[in-house]
Parts: sequence; structure tokens; C-alpha cells
Amino acid sequence: MFELLLAGIENVIHLKYLVPLFLGTLVGLIGGALPGVTITMTIIIVLPFTFGMDPLQGLATMTGVYVGGSAGGAITAALIGIPGSPSAITTTFDGFPMTQKGQPGRAIWLGIWSSCFGGLLAGIFLIGATAPLAAIALEFGPWEYFSLFVFALSMVAGLTEGSLVKGLLSGTIGLAITIVGFDPIMSVPRFTLGSEFLRSGFPFLPVLIGIFAFAQLMTDIEKMNKSEQTNAPIKAPPLTVSHHKVLWEIISRPFLFVWSTLVGILIGVLPAIGGSAATVMAYDQAKKFSKHPERFGKGNPEGIIASEASCNANVGGSLVTIMAFGIPGDAVTAVMLGAMTIHGIQSGPLFVSQHPTIAYGIYAAYLLAHPIMVLICALGARLFLRVVTVPKSMLIPNVLVLCVIGAFALNNIMEDVAVLLLFGLIGYALVKARFPLAPLILGLILGDQIEVNLLRAIMSDPNPWLFFTRPISGFLLALSVGSVIFALWQHQRHKGRSANVEQEPDF
Repeated sequence: MFELLLAGIENVIHLKYLVPLFLGTLVGLIGGALPGVTITMTIIIVLPFTFGMDPLQGLATMTGVYVGGSAGGAITAALIGIPGSPSAITTTFDGFPMTQKGQPGRAIWLGIWSSCFGGLLAGIFLIGATAPLAAIALEFGPWEYFSLFVFALSMVAGLTEGSLVKGLLSGTIGLAITIVGFDPIMSVPRFTLGSEFLRSGFPFLPVLIGIFAFAQLMTDIEKMNKSEQTNAPIKAPPLTVSHHKVLWEIISRPFLFVWSTLVGILIGVLPAIGGSAATVMAYDQAKKFSKHPERFGKGNPEGIIASEASCNANVGGSLVTIMAFGIPGDAVTAVMLGAMTIHGIQSGPLFVSQHPTIAYGIYAAYLLAHPIMVLICALGARLFLRVVTVPKSMLIPNVLVLCVIGAFALNNIMEDVAVLLLFGLIGYALVKARFPLAPLILGLILGDQIEVNLLRAIMSDPNPWLFFTRPISGFLLALSVGSVIFALWQHQRHKGRSANVEQEPDF
């Protein structure tokens, strides 16, 4: 195995493959960083350019786009508080507050190095544990998927900083949004108000951009107006960063890093879940295991490390599923599966044995894409960090235009722009009412999958006890209950600490 991997690395480092891999990673970083473009759209745009390449060239390019795009979303998430891709949502929770504290370089490089190390660790699993990990996915039926998504939804309690009631209401709103449109099984229209556009439900990307981008931009405008009224000078933050300190922040938290990476790998192995759920679960786990959960959402490095390590590890997990069983784990790997088919390659259980050169070439491309990603970020870091020194009066209109273009480019219809505006207003109203947005996004991500797998399970066997008697499903439901109880205990402990601090006399 190691001989084949070394041969794959020797093959890929030739300019014939290294240049497409470099360009793919660069394009992925740019596409992942631009709000509204997403990795999926970027890889679809790149796909036609690979048709004239040989199979390994084309797949190396696509792998570079996948790795670069997964890391690129953290750049805008940390700098302007708007996730460049859905999987970077949780990076905004601590990355942007860290930037607001005058540490944009630290925020970005915590994300980049965590993405690199998380992806490389996932690469070890990708190479050595493809078959065993993918076998776990085969044990999952609709009962197990339903329980898994319920377990993920139970994290609403852990993602709520203030009022638990507001957090639950926010998650309920996210679930309610997914009800609009055709019933997933019987195709019966629900709450469409007679609109043809709403028959397919609200598109996820414009909703995401509206809730996060519009609400963040409006908040920035309010702060900008206040700073102008008080004539407070805006001091440019330092653009330098100590890589030794950043690396030590990651290395000194080995359990957090390894556990977040494992969460990303396992969620990536399971089809149709995606990086968004992986990062949310890793963030929640990091908060639960942290000695200071109250620091999350305020620029805590643990939140960035957990989010980004799991994000790129999810890429390795998704590649496990597509290479071992030919099952696309998400939209990006579905495009990659199509690219394999175009090049005459049949992925599945016999893929590695029948095409060892290509298989280990993909492994090598995946491993090499991470240091290439770091190199590109190092070369362009000062350019990235200059974003925070741009006057808000110039930055906000440009970001808003990019968001509108990203929403429109999804289906080339103005209705998507209207959805962006609608949910932008909803997101801004929720922020003003101090409702957390993270539970809403989590409900939005999981709502469809919870409903689909519940209906599939009932149609397969109406016995509800199967959810509890099937070992994996019952275990996941027990974890869900434990997750909620643990989160409630953390809330009570945090309230107790806050009350004790307030009662302490001042001397």
C-alpha cells in the first residue's frame, strides 16, 4: 500500500499533474471564499475544463477544487462574518468576533492550519480505512439516519448562548422553512400559496446568504453610523501573525483537534449529510467538552479549530464513500462521480484494485492539495487581510452585490434574489430580537432529511419500536437525550457562575 502511495506521489508531483492540482486548489479557494458561489458551483464550472485531460489530471484538478473550496469558506467567514460556503457557518461564530477584536491574521491562520492538519489526518484514514469506514455507512438504514439527524438537531440546546426558549424557537423556524414545497414522498404541494416557484421549496443558498449576510451587513451599517456620530477613529488591525503561536494553539489541544477531525470523517462517510452538519456537530462537541463553554461565540480559538478541522476532514470522509462504493456523499462528490464516468472509470468496491494508479493518484493529490492550499494562502494572506482595512462604506456595497449575484446565479431567476431579501429581513429581525441564528440554520439543514428518513422508515415497517431496538438507532437516540441533558446542565452551570460573579463585592 505504501509503495503504491509513494508511486502516486511521485506521479502527481510531475508538472503535468501538479499544475492542474495547483490551479484547481487556487480556483477552489477563490470560489469557496466568495459568498454565494459555493464549492459545488465552483466544481461544476471547472468540470468542463477537465474533459480534455487524462483521467488523473482531471480528478487531481477536481480534488484540488474540493480541498481549496472547503478551506476558502473560512476566509470571508472570519474577515467579514459571512460564510463563503455553507460548511463555514460555524467558523463565523468565533472567527469574526476574533477579527473584531483586532486579530484577523490569527483568525484566518487558525482556520487554515486546522483545515490543513485536519485534512491530512483524514487522508491517513482515507488511505488505510476506506473499506472499514465505508462498511459503517452500509449499516445505516432510514431508522439510523433519522436518529442521526435527531442527534444533530439535539445540538440546538448546546448552540444557544442566552435564552434556551429563543434557541428552540429559532430551530423551529428553521424546520418550518423546510416544510414549504412538495412533500418528499407523495409530491403533494404544501404552503406554496399557489406559487410555482415555491413548489420546490425555498432554495437553501439564498436563504443562507440572506440570514447571515444581510443581517451582518445591516449590523455593520449600524455600527458604522455610530462610529461616524462619535467621530471615533478606526484603527487598522495588525496584519502580521505569529505562526508559531497559532500552531501551538492547535497542537496544545490534541483531543479537541483529533475528536473534531474524527467527527468530520465519520459524517463525511455517511451519504447525503454534508460538511455543514459535520462542522455544526464538531462545534457543538467542542463546546460540550470545553472547560469554558461560555467563551464560545466571543472569539474562542477552540471554535475555529473544531469547525475547520472537521470541515476538511469531511472531504476525506466523502472521498471514502465515493471510492469504495460509488455513492456520492454530497453534491460535490456527485459531480466528481460524474467526472469519473465521463473519463470511463467505474467507481465502487473494485475501483482501487482495478485502477490502482488512479486511486493512489487521487490519494496523493488529496494529500498534496493541503500544503499547496497553505502556500497559496501564505502568498495571498496580506491581500486577504487587507479586506478588514477597507472602509465599510466601500466594502458593504460590494459584498452585497456579490451576495445578490451569487443568489441569482443559482438558477438565473429573480425569485432567488427575492428570497435573499425576504430572509435577510427575517434574519435581521431575529438578530434585533436577540434570537440566535445557529439553531435556525441547523433546523434548515436537517429538516428535509429528518422528514424523508422518518417517512421511509415508516413505509418500510410501521413498527415505531424499531427506532429504539435497532442497536445503532437506539444508541444515537440515547446520545440525543444525553446531549440535551448535558447542554441544559452547562446552561445552569453558566448561569450559576454569572450569578456568583455579580454577587462578589467590589473592593
